[in-house]
Amino acid sequence: MIATARQPAQARELTSLDVRVEALDVADERSVRDFGRRLAGEPIDVLINNAGIGRAGPGIEELPVEELEVHFRVNAIGPFAVTQTLLPNLRARRRRTVVNLSSGLGSISTNTDGGWCAYRASKAALNQLTRTMAAELGSESFVCIVISPGWVQTDMGGAGATLSPDQSVAAMLKVIDRLEPRDTGRFLDHRGKDVPW
Repeated sequence: MIATARQPAQARELTSLDVRVEALDVADERSVRDFGRRLAGEPIDVLINNAGIGRAGPGIEELPVEELEVHFRVNAIGPFAVTQTLLPNLRARRRRTVVNLSSGLGSISTNTDGGWCAYRASKAALNQLTRTMAAELGSESFVCIVISPGWVQTDMGGAGATLSPDQSVAAMLKVIDRLEPRDTGRFLDHRGKDVPW
């Protein structure tokens, strides 16, 4: 199993696990290319793109365009670039699964109160990119989905969130383990239920 961090030496919890830790900054094109070169020839069954940034404000009147660009770079373009780079690795296996972590806030149809503008827009873009991957790679038996981890007790979710990281991850892994080709292109929650687009 391979895990990534922008600065592996500082990712103490990650390096304490029984995983190989590689340096990767999904917002940096050169870092993504270098990562791809280091993994050249290594088959990959499942790619999980989970890097993300987000915060509640500011609103659309005050949101700096630069902040919007950073959100798109990390939350949408980065996962796309990593997937694109690792397609040869995924094609070397039968499973060929791409899981992009999205958010209920990326749902366009449920956005009735605004807020989280840059985060919402970038996750909606990730959702669309994933649907496009599913459509274009489906003939090669790829399974490409987006999944919402739920409201998780992280720096972004806060201490009042309903799920611990362990609970969220365990639930999502069960969903990922059950994925079949017919699931490609779906937007799921951490329990495997469909989320409205």
